[in-house]
Amino acid sequence: MSNQIPVFKPWVPEWLIRITLLLVVLPGIILFSLSISNVSAAAGYYGISPNDAQFSMIILYAATASFVVLEKRFFKNIASKMYLLISVLLLVTTCYICYHVRDFFVLLIFRYIQGLLTCTSLSITLTLMFTRLHTERSKEIGYSVVYCILLCVSPLSTLFTASIIDNFNFNVIYKCAIYSFLPGAALMCIIMNNVRLDRKLPLYQLDWASFVIYSAGLCLVGYVMVYGQQYDWFDDSRILYSVIAIAVLFSVFVLRQLSSKRPYFHIQAFKYRKFVLAALLLFVFYICRGSFGITTSFMSSTMGMDPIHVGYLLIYNLAAIIISVTISSRFLLMKKPLRQILILGFTFLLAFHVYMCFVFSAQVNTEDLIIPVILQGLGAGMLMTPVILFVISSSPAKYGTTGSAVGIFMRFTGFSSSIALINYFQLYRQNDHANRFQEQLSQLNPLAVQKLAMYKQALTGKGVAADQAAKIANGLLGRNISAQAQLRFAVDYYQLISWVLLAVILLVVLFPSTNRTVINLKSNQPAPVVY
Repeated sequence: MSNQIPVFKPWVPEWLIRITLLLVVLPGIILFSLSISNVSAAAGYYGISPNDAQFSMIILYAATASFVVLEKRFFKNIASKMYLLISVLLLVTTCYICYHVRDFFVLLIFRYIQGLLTCTSLSITLTLMFTRLHTERSKEIGYSVVYCILLCVSPLSTLFTASIIDNFNFNVIYKCAIYSFLPGAALMCIIMNNVRLDRKLPLYQLDWASFVIYSAGLCLVGYVMVYGQQYDWFDDSRILYSVIAIAVLFSVFVLRQLSSKRPYFHIQAFKYRKFVLAALLLFVFYICRGSFGITTSFMSSTMGMDPIHVGYLLIYNLAAIIISVTISSRFLLMKKPLRQILILGFTFLLAFHVYMCFVFSAQVNTEDLIIPVILQGLGAGMLMTPVILFVISSSPAKYGTTGSAVGIFMRFTGFSSSIALINYFQLYRQNDHANRFQEQLSQLNPLAVQKLAMYKQALTGKGVAADQAAKIANGLLGRNISAQAQLRFAVDYYQLISWVLLAVILLVVLFPSTNRTVINLKSNQPAPVVY
Protein backbone atom coordinates (compact mmCIF):
# COMPACT_ATOMS: atom_id res chain seq x y z
CA MET A 1 0.00 0.00 0.00
CA SER A 2 2.70 2.41 1.01
CA ASN A 3 4.36 2.06 -2.39
CA GLN A 4 1.56 4.11 -4.02
CA ILE A 5 1.30 6.68 -1.23
CA PRO A 6 3.35 9.85 -1.91
CA VAL A 7 5.08 9.93 1.46
CA PHE A 8 7.79 12.29 0.22
CA LYS A 9 7.47 15.27 -2.07
CA PRO A 10 8.13 14.48 -5.74
CA TRP A 11 11.12 16.81 -6.11
CA VAL A 12 13.13 15.09 -3.33
CA PRO A 13 15.93 12.80 -4.63
CA GLU A 14 16.21 9.28 -3.26
CA TRP A 15 19.67 9.85 -1.77
CA LEU A 16 18.40 12.78 0.30
CA ILE A 17 15.51 10.70 1.62
CA ARG A 18 17.83 7.93 2.81
CA ILE A 19 20.34 10.32 4.37
CA THR A 20 17.56 12.15 6.19
CA LEU A 21 16.11 8.91 7.53
CA LEU A 22 19.55 7.91 8.85
CA LEU A 23 19.91 11.32 10.50
CA VAL A 24 16.71 10.61 12.44
CA VAL A 25 17.54 6.97 13.23
CA LEU A 26 21.06 7.49 14.59
CA PRO A 27 20.25 9.83 17.53
CA GLY A 28 17.44 7.56 18.68
CA ILE A 29 19.67 4.48 18.73
CA ILE A 30 22.61 6.30 20.33
CA LEU A 31 20.28 7.52 23.09
CA PHE A 32 20.21 3.92 24.35
CA SER A 33 23.86 3.74 25.31
CA LEU A 34 24.35 7.27 26.67
CA SER A 35 23.96 6.13 30.29
CA ILE A 36 26.71 3.52 30.00
CA SER A 37 29.03 5.34 27.58
CA ASN A 38 31.01 6.30 30.68
CA VAL A 39 29.56 4.70 33.81
CA SER A 40 32.07 6.33 36.16
CA ALA A 41 31.30 9.82 34.84
CA ALA A 42 27.55 9.25 35.09
CA ALA A 43 27.85 7.89 38.62
CA GLY A 44 30.06 10.80 39.68
CA TYR A 45 27.80 13.49 38.22
CA TYR A 46 24.53 12.18 39.70
CA GLY A 47 26.08 10.93 42.92
CA ILE A 48 24.93 7.36 42.27
CA SER A 49 26.55 3.93 42.07
CA PRO A 50 27.66 2.33 38.77
CA ASN A 51 24.74 -0.09 39.13
CA ASP A 52 22.35 2.86 39.20
CA ALA A 53 23.84 4.15 35.94
CA GLN A 54 23.32 0.72 34.36
CA PHE A 55 19.75 0.57 35.63
CA SER A 56 18.93 3.90 33.97
CA MET A 57 19.79 2.24 30.66
CA ILE A 58 17.88 -0.94 31.55
CA ILE A 59 14.73 1.06 32.37
CA LEU A 60 14.82 2.68 28.91
CA TYR A 61 15.32 -0.73 27.28
CA ALA A 62 12.39 -2.21 29.23
CA ALA A 63 10.09 0.62 28.15
CA THR A 64 10.96 0.09 24.49
CA ALA A 65 10.64 -3.70 24.66
CA SER A 66 7.21 -3.53 26.31
CA PHE A 67 5.77 -0.75 24.13
CA VAL A 68 6.72 -2.16 20.72
CA VAL A 69 3.42 -4.06 20.26
CA LEU A 70 1.10 -1.34 21.54
CA GLU A 71 2.91 1.39 19.60
CA LYS A 72 1.65 0.23 16.21
CA ARG A 73 -1.90 1.28 17.17
CA PHE A 74 -0.75 4.87 17.70
CA PHE A 75 1.26 4.66 14.49
CA LYS A 76 -1.91 3.78 12.54
CA ASN A 77 -3.95 6.53 14.17
CA ILE A 78 -1.79 9.57 13.38
CA ALA A 79 -0.44 10.80 10.05
CA SER A 80 3.20 9.87 9.55
CA LYS A 81 4.70 13.37 9.42
CA MET A 82 2.81 14.56 12.48
CA TYR A 83 3.63 11.32 14.32
CA LEU A 84 7.35 11.74 13.66
CA LEU A 85 7.43 15.40 14.63
CA ILE A 86 5.51 14.76 17.87
CA SER A 87 7.90 11.93 18.77
CA VAL A 88 11.03 13.97 18.09
CA LEU A 89 9.67 17.05 19.88
CA LEU A 90 8.85 15.02 22.98
CA LEU A 91 12.24 13.28 22.84
CA VAL A 92 13.99 16.64 22.70
CA THR A 93 11.90 17.76 25.68
CA THR A 94 12.89 14.72 27.74
CA CYS A 95 16.56 15.23 26.82
CA TYR A 96 16.28 18.85 27.98
CA ILE A 97 14.78 17.70 31.29
CA CYS A 98 17.51 15.04 31.71
CA TYR A 99 20.08 17.75 31.05
CA HIS A 100 18.83 19.79 34.02
CA VAL A 101 17.72 17.10 36.47
CA ARG A 102 20.06 15.84 39.22
CA ASP A 103 17.66 13.62 41.18
CA PHE A 104 18.14 9.97 40.21
CA PHE A 105 14.49 8.96 40.69
CA VAL A 106 13.30 11.77 38.40
CA LEU A 107 15.97 10.75 35.89
CA LEU A 108 14.60 7.19 35.85
CA ILE A 109 11.09 8.44 35.13
CA PHE A 110 12.19 10.43 32.11
CA ARG A 111 14.52 7.69 30.89
CA TYR A 112 11.49 5.40 30.87
CA ILE A 113 9.53 8.01 28.89
CA GLN A 114 12.49 8.26 26.52
CA GLY A 115 12.21 4.52 25.94
CA LEU A 116 8.58 4.86 24.88
CA LEU A 117 9.33 7.83 22.62
CA THR A 118 12.41 6.20 21.10
CA CYS A 119 10.19 3.28 20.16
CA THR A 120 7.76 5.61 18.37
CA SER A 121 10.39 7.66 16.52
CA LEU A 122 12.35 4.64 15.33
CA SER A 123 9.17 2.81 14.38
CA ILE A 124 8.01 5.49 11.94
CA THR A 125 11.53 6.18 10.64
CA LEU A 126 12.41 2.54 9.96
CA THR A 127 8.97 1.94 8.44
CA LEU A 128 9.57 4.82 6.02
CA MET A 129 13.05 3.49 5.33
CA PHE A 130 11.83 0.03 4.33
CA THR A 131 9.01 1.37 2.18
CA ARG A 132 11.82 2.60 -0.09
CA LEU A 133 13.14 -0.97 -0.44
CA HIS A 134 11.02 -3.03 -2.82
CA THR A 135 13.06 -6.18 -3.57
CA GLU A 136 14.10 -8.93 -1.18
CA ARG A 137 17.74 -8.11 -1.91
CA SER A 138 17.35 -4.45 -0.96
CA LYS A 139 15.42 -5.36 2.20
CA GLU A 140 18.12 -7.77 3.38
CA ILE A 141 20.74 -5.10 2.75
CA GLY A 142 18.56 -2.58 4.60
CA TYR A 143 18.21 -4.81 7.66
CA SER A 144 21.96 -5.44 7.62
CA VAL A 145 22.62 -1.70 7.62
CA VAL A 146 20.24 -1.13 10.55
CA TYR A 147 21.72 -3.97 12.62
CA CYS A 148 25.23 -2.80 11.75
CA ILE A 149 24.36 0.64 13.14
CA LEU A 150 22.97 -1.02 16.26
CA LEU A 151 26.19 -2.97 16.80
CA CYS A 152 28.32 0.11 16.25
CA VAL A 153 26.38 2.25 18.73
CA SER A 154 28.34 1.25 21.84
CA PRO A 155 31.87 1.84 20.48
CA LEU A 156 30.72 4.94 18.61
CA SER A 157 29.15 6.47 21.72
CA THR A 158 32.34 5.72 23.67
CA LEU A 159 34.40 7.39 20.94
CA PHE A 160 32.21 10.47 20.55
CA THR A 161 31.37 11.11 24.20
CA ALA A 162 34.92 10.59 25.51
CA SER A 163 36.16 14.05 24.56
CA ILE A 164 32.87 15.67 25.65
CA ILE A 165 32.93 14.11 29.12
CA ASP A 166 36.65 14.90 29.40
CA ASN A 167 35.95 18.63 29.00
CA PHE A 168 32.38 19.08 30.32
CA ASN A 169 29.98 17.67 32.88
CA PHE A 170 28.25 14.40 32.03
CA ASN A 171 24.85 16.03 31.45
CA VAL A 172 26.20 17.88 28.40
CA ILE A 173 25.74 14.69 26.37
CA TYR A 174 21.96 15.22 26.64
CA LYS A 175 22.40 18.71 25.18
CA CYS A 176 24.38 17.11 22.31
CA ALA A 177 21.52 14.62 21.87
CA ILE A 178 19.08 17.53 21.51
CA TYR A 179 21.15 19.12 18.75
CA SER A 180 21.61 15.74 16.99
CA PHE A 181 17.83 15.32 16.62
CA LEU A 182 17.24 18.73 15.03
CA PRO A 183 18.82 18.37 11.53
CA GLY A 184 16.98 15.16 10.68
CA ALA A 185 13.67 16.43 12.09
CA ALA A 186 13.95 19.71 10.16
CA LEU A 187 14.70 17.93 6.88
CA MET A 188 11.85 15.47 7.39
CA CYS A 189 9.49 18.37 8.00
CA ILE A 190 10.50 19.85 4.65
CA ILE A 191 10.54 16.77 2.42
CA MET A 192 7.55 14.78 3.82
CA ASN A 193 3.88 14.94 2.95
CA ASN A 194 1.45 14.59 5.84
CA VAL A 195 -0.07 11.27 4.73
CA ARG A 196 -1.01 8.01 6.40
CA LEU A 197 0.71 4.74 5.59
CA ASP A 198 -2.24 2.65 6.76
CA ARG A 199 -5.96 2.97 7.25
CA LYS A 200 -6.73 4.98 10.38
CA LEU A 201 -7.62 2.87 13.38
CA PRO A 202 -9.31 4.56 16.33
CA LEU A 203 -7.63 4.25 19.71
CA TYR A 204 -10.13 1.99 21.40
CA GLN A 205 -9.76 -1.52 22.88
CA LEU A 206 -6.08 -0.88 23.53
CA ASP A 207 -4.63 -3.62 25.71
CA TRP A 208 -3.24 -1.26 28.33
CA ALA A 209 -3.47 -3.93 31.01
CA SER A 210 -1.09 -6.28 29.17
CA PHE A 211 1.30 -3.41 28.49
CA VAL A 212 1.40 -2.33 32.16
CA ILE A 213 1.83 -5.91 33.42
CA TYR A 214 4.53 -6.70 30.85
CA SER A 215 6.38 -3.42 31.33
CA ALA A 216 6.36 -3.72 35.12
CA GLY A 217 7.64 -7.29 34.85
CA LEU A 218 10.53 -6.26 32.58
CA CYS A 219 11.48 -3.36 34.85
CA LEU A 220 11.57 -5.71 37.83
CA VAL A 221 13.64 -8.25 35.89
CA GLY A 222 16.15 -5.52 35.13
CA TYR A 223 16.10 -4.40 38.78
CA VAL A 224 16.86 -7.91 40.05
CA MET A 225 19.61 -8.49 37.49
CA VAL A 226 21.36 -5.19 38.20
CA TYR A 227 20.97 -4.97 41.98
CA GLY A 228 20.73 -8.66 42.93
CA GLN A 229 24.42 -9.09 43.68
CA GLN A 230 24.68 -5.72 45.42
CA TYR A 231 21.88 -6.66 47.83
CA ASP A 232 23.07 -10.28 48.23
CA TRP A 233 20.15 -11.73 46.28
CA PHE A 234 17.44 -13.45 48.33
CA ASP A 235 18.94 -12.41 51.66
CA ASP A 236 17.48 -8.98 50.95
CA SER A 237 13.71 -8.52 51.07
CA ARG A 238 13.74 -6.12 48.08
CA ILE A 239 15.10 -8.79 45.76
CA LEU A 240 12.90 -11.52 47.23
CA TYR A 241 9.70 -9.50 46.82
CA SER A 242 10.76 -8.42 43.34
CA VAL A 243 11.22 -12.04 42.22
CA ILE A 244 7.82 -12.97 43.67
CA ALA A 245 6.26 -10.00 41.86
CA ILE A 246 7.96 -11.07 38.59
CA ALA A 247 6.54 -14.58 38.91
CA VAL A 248 3.04 -13.24 39.63
CA LEU A 249 3.12 -10.61 36.85
CA PHE A 250 4.35 -12.95 34.13
CA SER A 251 1.94 -15.70 35.22
CA VAL A 252 -0.96 -13.25 34.91
CA PHE A 253 0.44 -12.00 31.59
CA VAL A 254 0.70 -15.50 30.09
CA LEU A 255 -2.80 -16.47 31.27
CA ARG A 256 -4.17 -13.23 29.85
CA GLN A 257 -2.56 -13.88 26.44
CA LEU A 258 -3.83 -17.45 26.29
CA SER A 259 -7.41 -16.36 27.02
CA SER A 260 -7.48 -13.19 24.91
CA LYS A 261 -8.95 -12.99 21.41
CA ARG A 262 -6.37 -10.36 20.46
CA PRO A 263 -3.29 -11.22 22.57
CA TYR A 264 -0.43 -8.80 23.07
CA PHE A 265 1.72 -11.49 21.51
CA HIS A 266 1.10 -15.17 20.85
CA ILE A 267 2.54 -17.52 23.47
CA GLN A 268 1.74 -20.41 21.11
CA ALA A 269 4.80 -19.51 19.04
CA PHE A 270 6.94 -21.25 21.66
CA LYS A 271 5.46 -24.58 20.58
CA TYR A 272 7.74 -24.49 17.54
CA ARG A 273 11.18 -25.96 18.30
CA LYS A 274 12.93 -23.90 15.65
CA PHE A 275 11.54 -20.71 17.19
CA VAL A 276 12.72 -21.75 20.67
CA LEU A 277 16.19 -22.51 19.30
CA ALA A 278 16.34 -19.13 17.56
CA ALA A 279 15.30 -17.32 20.76
CA LEU A 280 17.92 -19.28 22.74
CA LEU A 281 20.66 -18.38 20.26
CA LEU A 282 19.71 -14.70 20.48
CA PHE A 283 19.79 -14.88 24.30
CA VAL A 284 23.27 -16.46 24.33
CA PHE A 285 24.50 -14.00 21.71
CA TYR A 286 23.58 -11.03 23.88
CA ILE A 287 25.22 -12.58 26.94
CA CYS A 288 28.40 -12.94 24.86
CA ARG A 289 28.09 -9.33 23.70
CA GLY A 290 27.86 -8.23 27.33
CA SER A 291 31.14 -9.93 28.16
CA PHE A 292 32.95 -7.46 25.90
CA GLY A 293 32.45 -4.90 28.67
CA ILE A 294 35.04 -6.78 30.76
CA THR A 295 37.59 -6.18 28.01
CA THR A 296 36.87 -2.45 27.86
CA SER A 297 37.01 -2.27 31.66
CA PHE A 298 40.36 -4.05 31.53
CA MET A 299 41.62 -1.40 29.10
CA SER A 300 40.67 1.45 31.43
CA SER A 301 41.32 -0.02 34.89
CA THR A 302 44.31 -2.36 34.48
CA MET A 303 46.00 -0.78 31.48
CA GLY A 304 45.18 2.77 32.57
CA MET A 305 43.79 3.86 29.20
CA ASP A 306 41.60 6.95 29.17
CA PRO A 307 38.18 6.79 27.40
CA ILE A 308 39.54 8.60 24.34
CA HIS A 309 42.25 5.99 23.71
CA VAL A 310 39.80 3.18 24.47
CA GLY A 311 37.61 4.67 21.74
CA TYR A 312 40.55 4.74 19.35
CA LEU A 313 41.18 1.04 19.96
CA LEU A 314 37.50 0.29 19.39
CA ILE A 315 37.84 1.65 15.85
CA TYR A 316 39.29 -1.77 14.97
CA ASN A 317 36.14 -3.31 16.41
CA LEU A 318 33.98 -0.98 14.31
CA ALA A 319 35.86 -1.88 11.13
CA ALA A 320 35.50 -5.60 11.86
CA ILE A 321 31.75 -5.21 12.49
CA ILE A 322 31.22 -3.43 9.18
CA ILE A 323 33.23 -6.06 7.28
CA SER A 324 31.49 -9.03 8.89
CA VAL A 325 28.00 -7.54 8.53
CA THR A 326 28.75 -7.08 4.81
CA ILE A 327 29.90 -10.70 4.54
CA SER A 328 26.89 -12.09 6.43
CA SER A 329 24.56 -9.99 4.26
CA ARG A 330 26.23 -11.46 1.19
CA PHE A 331 25.75 -14.97 2.59
CA LEU A 332 22.05 -14.27 3.15
CA LEU A 333 21.65 -12.99 -0.42
CA MET A 334 23.40 -16.12 -1.72
CA LYS A 335 20.92 -18.26 0.30
CA LYS A 336 23.68 -19.95 2.24
CA PRO A 337 22.45 -22.43 4.88
CA LEU A 338 21.98 -20.71 8.21
CA ARG A 339 24.05 -23.36 9.99
CA GLN A 340 27.23 -22.29 8.19
CA ILE A 341 26.75 -18.63 9.10
CA LEU A 342 25.98 -19.41 12.75
CA ILE A 343 28.95 -21.73 13.18
CA LEU A 344 31.30 -19.19 11.63
CA GLY A 345 30.01 -16.34 13.82
CA PHE A 346 30.04 -18.27 17.10
CA THR A 347 33.51 -19.61 16.25
CA PHE A 348 34.79 -16.03 15.94
CA LEU A 349 33.32 -15.23 19.38
CA LEU A 350 34.83 -18.43 20.82
CA ALA A 351 38.22 -17.46 19.41
CA PHE A 352 37.89 -14.00 20.99
CA HIS A 353 37.13 -15.35 24.46
CA VAL A 354 39.87 -18.01 24.33
CA TYR A 355 42.39 -15.47 23.02
CA MET A 356 41.56 -13.00 25.82
CA CYS A 357 42.19 -15.71 28.44
CA PHE A 358 45.86 -15.54 27.41
CA VAL A 359 45.92 -11.76 26.95
CA PHE A 360 44.63 -10.75 30.41
CA SER A 361 47.82 -9.61 32.10
CA ALA A 362 49.14 -6.54 33.87
CA GLN A 363 52.01 -6.34 31.36
CA VAL A 364 49.92 -6.44 28.17
CA ASN A 365 50.51 -3.86 25.45
CA THR A 366 47.85 -2.04 23.44
CA GLU A 367 48.95 -3.85 20.28
CA ASP A 368 48.12 -7.20 21.93
CA LEU A 369 44.42 -6.22 22.06
CA ILE A 370 43.99 -5.42 18.37
CA ILE A 371 43.48 -9.04 17.24
CA PRO A 372 40.90 -9.99 19.94
CA VAL A 373 38.99 -6.73 19.41
CA ILE A 374 38.81 -7.54 15.70
CA LEU A 375 37.69 -11.12 16.45
CA GLN A 376 34.88 -9.85 18.65
CA GLY A 377 33.71 -7.48 15.93
CA LEU A 378 33.81 -10.22 13.31
CA GLY A 379 31.76 -12.57 15.48
CA ALA A 380 29.16 -9.97 16.50
CA GLY A 381 28.73 -8.66 12.97
CA MET A 382 28.49 -12.14 11.47
CA LEU A 383 25.73 -13.18 13.87
CA MET A 384 23.59 -10.09 14.47
CA THR A 385 21.49 -10.01 11.30
CA PRO A 386 21.16 -13.79 10.72
CA VAL A 387 20.20 -14.60 14.34
CA ILE A 388 17.57 -11.87 14.61
CA LEU A 389 16.10 -12.71 11.20
CA PHE A 390 16.16 -16.40 12.23
CA VAL A 391 13.90 -15.51 15.18
CA ILE A 392 11.56 -13.62 12.86
CA SER A 393 11.43 -16.22 10.09
CA SER A 394 10.93 -19.14 12.50
CA SER A 395 7.81 -17.51 13.96
CA PRO A 396 4.69 -18.46 11.94
CA ALA A 397 3.35 -15.56 9.86
CA LYS A 398 -0.11 -15.98 11.42
CA TYR A 399 1.30 -14.74 14.73
CA GLY A 400 2.14 -11.33 13.27
CA THR A 401 4.79 -9.35 15.15
CA THR A 402 5.25 -11.96 17.89
CA GLY A 403 8.67 -12.88 16.51
CA SER A 404 9.87 -9.29 16.74
CA ALA A 405 8.41 -8.83 20.23
CA VAL A 406 10.03 -12.03 21.51
CA GLY A 407 13.28 -11.05 19.82
CA ILE A 408 13.37 -7.75 21.71
CA PHE A 409 12.47 -9.59 24.93
CA MET A 410 15.35 -12.07 24.48
CA ARG A 411 17.80 -9.26 23.76
CA PHE A 412 16.65 -7.43 26.88
CA THR A 413 16.92 -10.51 29.12
CA GLY A 414 20.26 -11.52 27.57
CA PHE A 415 21.75 -8.09 28.19
CA SER A 416 20.35 -7.97 31.77
CA SER A 417 21.56 -11.50 32.51
CA SER A 418 25.08 -10.64 31.36
CA ILE A 419 25.14 -7.79 33.91
CA ALA A 420 24.02 -10.18 36.67
CA LEU A 421 26.56 -12.86 35.71
CA ILE A 422 29.44 -10.38 35.57
CA ASN A 423 28.49 -8.87 38.95
CA TYR A 424 28.29 -12.34 40.51
CA PHE A 425 31.65 -13.49 39.15
CA GLN A 426 33.28 -10.18 39.95
CA LEU A 427 32.33 -10.42 43.63
CA TYR A 428 32.84 -14.09 44.44
CA ARG A 429 35.57 -15.14 42.04
CA GLN A 430 37.60 -11.98 42.53
CA ASN A 431 37.38 -12.28 46.33
CA ASP A 432 38.24 -15.97 46.12
CA HIS A 433 41.38 -15.28 44.12
CA ALA A 434 42.35 -12.35 46.37
CA ASN A 435 42.07 -14.58 49.45
CA ARG A 436 44.22 -17.26 47.82
CA PHE A 437 46.87 -14.71 46.95
CA GLN A 438 46.80 -13.37 50.51
CA GLU A 439 47.23 -16.87 51.94
CA GLN A 440 50.36 -17.40 49.85
CA LEU A 441 51.96 -14.14 51.02
CA SER A 442 54.19 -14.26 54.04
CA GLN A 443 57.65 -13.21 55.06
CA LEU A 444 58.81 -16.68 54.01
CA ASN A 445 57.53 -16.30 50.45
CA PRO A 446 60.56 -15.31 48.35
CA LEU A 447 58.42 -13.74 45.62
CA ALA A 448 56.63 -11.51 48.12
CA VAL A 449 59.92 -10.53 49.77
CA GLN A 450 61.44 -9.76 46.36
CA LYS A 451 58.44 -7.66 45.31
CA LEU A 452 58.43 -5.68 48.57
CA ALA A 453 62.18 -5.09 48.32
CA MET A 454 61.77 -3.80 44.78
CA TYR A 455 59.03 -1.37 45.86
CA LYS A 456 61.09 -0.16 48.86
CA GLN A 457 64.18 0.36 46.74
CA ALA A 458 62.25 2.37 44.16
CA LEU A 459 60.65 4.52 46.87
CA THR A 460 63.83 5.16 48.85
CA GLY A 461 65.56 6.03 45.60
CA LYS A 462 63.06 8.89 45.24
CA GLY A 463 63.81 10.20 48.70
CA VAL A 464 61.07 8.48 50.74
CA ALA A 465 62.03 7.60 54.32
CA ALA A 466 62.69 3.92 54.98
CA ASP A 467 59.80 3.38 57.44
CA GLN A 468 57.38 5.26 55.19
CA ALA A 469 58.64 3.32 52.16
CA ALA A 470 57.84 0.03 53.91
CA LYS A 471 54.22 1.10 54.52
CA ILE A 472 53.78 2.32 50.96
CA ALA A 473 55.36 -0.88 49.59
CA ASN A 474 52.80 -2.98 51.48
CA GLY A 475 50.01 -0.87 50.00
CA LEU A 476 51.42 -1.25 46.49
CA LEU A 477 51.66 -5.00 46.95
CA GLY A 478 48.03 -5.10 48.10
CA ARG A 479 46.98 -3.10 45.02
CA ASN A 480 48.93 -5.54 42.83
CA ILE A 481 47.10 -8.45 44.46
CA SER A 482 43.75 -6.77 43.79
CA ALA A 483 44.68 -6.23 40.12
CA GLN A 484 45.77 -9.86 39.73
CA ALA A 485 42.54 -11.07 41.35
CA GLN A 486 40.53 -8.96 38.90
CA LEU A 487 42.46 -10.47 35.99
CA ARG A 488 41.81 -13.99 37.30
CA PHE A 489 38.08 -13.21 37.58
CA ALA A 490 38.11 -12.05 33.94
CA VAL A 491 39.83 -15.27 32.87
CA ASP A 492 37.33 -17.39 34.81
CA TYR A 493 34.36 -15.60 33.26
CA TYR A 494 35.74 -15.83 29.72
CA GLN A 495 36.45 -19.53 30.23
CA LEU A 496 32.81 -20.02 31.26
CA ILE A 497 31.55 -18.15 28.18
CA SER A 498 33.95 -20.20 26.01
CA TRP A 499 32.34 -23.42 27.23
CA VAL A 500 28.88 -21.96 26.63
CA LEU A 501 29.86 -20.99 23.07
CA LEU A 502 31.30 -24.44 22.44
CA ALA A 503 28.02 -25.99 23.59
CA VAL A 504 26.06 -23.62 21.32
CA ILE A 505 28.21 -24.55 18.31
CA LEU A 506 27.58 -28.25 19.01
CA LEU A 507 23.84 -27.53 19.36
CA VAL A 508 23.79 -25.80 15.97
CA VAL A 509 25.72 -28.67 14.40
CA LEU A 510 23.41 -31.31 15.86
CA PHE A 511 20.13 -29.45 15.25
CA PRO A 512 19.18 -30.72 11.78
CA SER A 513 16.78 -27.98 10.70
CA THR A 514 19.41 -25.23 10.86
CA ASN A 515 21.15 -26.75 7.86
CA ARG A 516 17.92 -26.53 5.86
CA THR A 517 16.95 -23.06 7.10
CA VAL A 518 17.34 -20.20 4.64
CA ILE A 519 16.26 -16.69 5.66
CA ASN A 520 13.39 -15.52 3.48
CA LEU A 521 12.01 -12.03 4.02
CA LYS A 522 9.17 -12.43 1.55
CA SER A 523 7.05 -14.53 3.88
CA ASN A 524 7.75 -12.77 7.17
CA GLN A 525 9.44 -9.52 8.00
CA PRO A 526 10.62 -7.91 11.22
CA ALA A 527 8.56 -5.24 12.86
CA PRO A 528 9.80 -1.70 12.36
CA VAL A 529 11.46 -1.45 15.77
CA VAL A 530 14.40 -3.83 15.61
CA TYR A 531 16.72 -3.41 18.59
